[in-house]
Amino acid sequence: MTGVPLLTPADVDLSAFLAELRAWVEIETPSAEPGRVDALADRVEARARSGGLSVRRTPGTMGYGDLLCVAAQPAAESGRLLVLAHLDTVHPAGTLAGDLPWRDDGKGRVYGPGIYDMKSGALMALRALELASERAGAAMPPVEILFVSDEEVGSRSSRPAIEAAARRASHVLVVEPARDGGQIVVARKGVAIIDILVRGRASHAGTRPQDGRSAIREAARLVLRLEAMNDPLRGISVTVGTIRGGTGRNVVPAECRMEVDIRLPDAEAAAAVLAAVAALRPGDPEIAIEQTGGLNRPPFTQSAAARRLFDKAALLASDLGLDLKGQTTGGGSDGNFTAALGVPTLDGLGADGAGAHTLSEHILTDSLAARLALLANLMLTHGKG
Repeated sequence: MTGVPLLTPADVDLSAFLAELRAWVEIETPSAEPGRVDALADRVEARARSGGLSVRRTPGTMGYGDLLCVAAQPAAESGRLLVLAHLDTVHPAGTLAGDLPWRDDGKGRVYGPGIYDMKSGALMALRALELASERAGAAMPPVEILFVSDEEVGSRSSRPAIEAAARRASHVLVVEPARDGGQIVVARKGVAIIDILVRGRASHAGTRPQDGRSAIREAARLVLRLEAMNDPLRGISVTVGTIRGGTGRNVVPAECRMEVDIRLPDAEAAAAVLAAVAALRPGDPEIAIEQTGGLNRPPFTQSAAARRLFDKAALLASDLGLDLKGQTTGGGSDGNFTAALGVPTLDGLGADGAGAHTLSEHILTDSLAARLALLANLMLTHGKG
C-alpha cells in the first residue's frame, strides 16, 4: 500500500504512552468547565508543537472549551484524512480524588475518569500522527486531528467545525473507544432529544378538583403514546427518561415536563418517528403541549465506500495480529455528523476497555500498542489503496 515501512506494536513505547496518559487523565475535563478542558488543550498543543506538528486553535463558543486542529503537513484543500477526538468527559471535577483515582491493577487494567471515553483514544491519535510523520517525513499524507471540547454534551459548539473539516476530507477516523473485546464501530443510530412541557390548570384537589386540568394525567397518556413507537425489529427506541410535575399533593398539577430520548437506525426511520412525535396533540383542548429539541445526531449508516475503508483497516489490522470486526451501536458520536455528509467514516478505533461514564471506567493496556500502530498505518497509507 505504501513505500514507507509500516509500524508494528514494537514501535510503541507503552510505558511512555501510559505516563503521558496519566497526565491527561489527571487534568479533569468535564464538558461544562471550559477552563479545565482548555488546560488539557494547552498540554496537547504544547506537545504537538514540540513534535514539529502544526496547530490551529479556535476559541470555543456557547460556554465550551477551545478546538484544536493538529496536522503533520500543510493542510490540503481536499482529500485529507480527518481524525476526530474529544478532550471533554462526563465525570465531574473531584472524581479523581474520590471514587475513581488513576489506578493500575497490575493485571492489565488501568482506571481513571475519562480514560476509556476517550483520553486514551485521543492520545493514541496524537502519538500515531507523531510516529507516522517521523516515519514518512516529506512523504507523509495530509492528515489532521480535530480535538473538540463538547462531544459529551452533543457537540453543539464544535459541530460546524467538524462538518467543515469533513467536507475537506476524503475519509474520517474516530477514536472513540472500542466495543466488546476490540470491535470497531461501522454504524451508529441517530439520536433525537425532545423536551415536552405539558401545561394544564391548577386547582385545589379537595374543594375544586373539577376546575383543574391535570398536566400529569395528560403526560401519562403521552408516555404511553411515545413508548408505543418503540420498534425493536427496526432498531427504533423511544424512551421517556425523566418526568417531573406538580407542586403539591393537594393541587391538581398545572405543569409536567418530560425528557425523551429517541434512537433511530436510518434517515427513513428518523423522518417517520420525528413526524409522529411532532404530531402529538393533547386529548383535552384546555391542555397545551410544547415541544423543543430534535435530531441531535443524524443516523450513521455504512456506505459502500465506508465498507471499503473497513476492509482496508481489517487488512492492515491482520498484519498486526488483530482480527478486526465491525458492529452497529446505539450510542452517538461525532462520526454521525461526518457519515451523514457522505464521508466514509470508521469509528471505535480507540482503546479496548469498559465502563464508559461509570466509576469502573478502564482500559486494557494490552490493546494499546497494536491499535495505535493500526491508526498510524491508516495515516501512512491514506490515499494509497
